[in-house]
Amino acid sequence: MGVLKVYLDRATNLADTDWIGKTDPYVILDLKQDNWVKDRDYGYQVSSKKANDLNDVYGDTLLGHNLPNLENMVLKVRVMDEDIGSRDDKVGNCTIKLDQLGLGSNWKTVDRVIDRNIFTANGMIHLRMAYAA
Repeated sequence: MGVLKVYLDRATNLADTDWIGKTDPYVILDLKQDNWVKDRDYGYQVSSKKANDLNDVYGDTLLGHNLPNLENMVLKVRVMDEDIGSRDDKVGNCTIKLDQLGLGSNWKTVDRVIDRNIFTANGMIHLRMAYAA
């Protein structure tokens, strides 16, 4: 058994999905083992919410799961916009295959595009991850 640690550093260049004000983003990290026959769900965690910001600094340590190994492990990252009184809007997402990262006990920086844009900079999520057996 090993421990997976995920540190949510920041999100940059997020799309503004609000008509009034700016996006109120939060991040959902969902950990699954993507098997051929039976997937295994290791749960999800939600970050703190930020108000009216398209370049958020979170500084949240979100996941600290005990895992047998990283084989077929997938971290799904969803950035959402909190809307009071209506359904939250999707800002962007990405899927990270953990067994392809070569994680070890030292923190590794993982930056991923969550929203591709043609005329503006891509929306990005910036994480740090470690896995210690």
